Amino acid sequence: MCISEMMDGRVRMWTPLEGVESQALDQLKNIARLPWMFHHVAVMPDVHFGKGATVGSVIAMKDAISPAAVGVDIGCGMSASMTNLTANDLPESLHAIRSQIERDVPVGFASHDRDQSLPQATVKLLNRFGELRAYDTVKAREQRMAQQVGTLGGGNHFIELCLDEYDRVWVMLHSGSRNIGKELAEIHISKARELAHNQDLPDRDLAVFLAGTPEMEAYRHDLMWAQEYAFANRQHM
Repeated sequence: MCISEMMDGRVRMWTPLEGVESQALDQLKNIARLPWMFHHVAVMPDVHFGKGATVGSVIAMKDAISPAAVGVDIGCGMSASMTNLTANDLPESLHAIRSQIERDVPVGFASHDRDQSLPQATVKLLNRFGELRAYDTVKAREQRMAQQVGTLGGGNHFIELCLDEYDRVWVMLHSGSRNIGKELAEIHISKARELAHNQDLPDRDLAVFLAGTPEMEAYRHDLMWAQEYAFANRQHM
């Protein structure tokens, strides 16, 4: 059961209305007015202002997709792996472990400065870089894209050592598709903004691609590649 609704139920919120910033509320209203909205916008407790579309909302469209609603950090997600350690195996201070993680996993804008030994599946993924529909625009990033496999990035991305209820040690991380995913998203958002059917939108950053068009096919192709890249990045870390 949702906590509150706006715009005759076109915006349904699972968080108190008074806790949502005004800029995010304006974005939610703009999204709900889109002619391709399938039913309603579902608003989660972590909702906040984003690029065109709010972060922390579920936006279902029919025969259309908005790259801004999908997000610019394509494939952003989390991964957790259980180790063979328990809490008793950990030293009193985790400083040395943290320092080693930071040596092994570049953070922020950093990347690996040498060739890496990568699984064959990841090598094949990197070899498909030239098949991207936006390749001509991002080809200068090819070497950096390869060097950023196995890197954390910045923002709200993190690596944590965690304990479960049985005192088993887990490694959990949150990461995305690095700079290449962001660039691909922004390229396609820019293309969508120029399409005729998006000219009268309340916010052109909400521009959509329509089903059955070459622009939609090109975006979906690059989106799927970036999703795979984000997953490979987490696996390598």
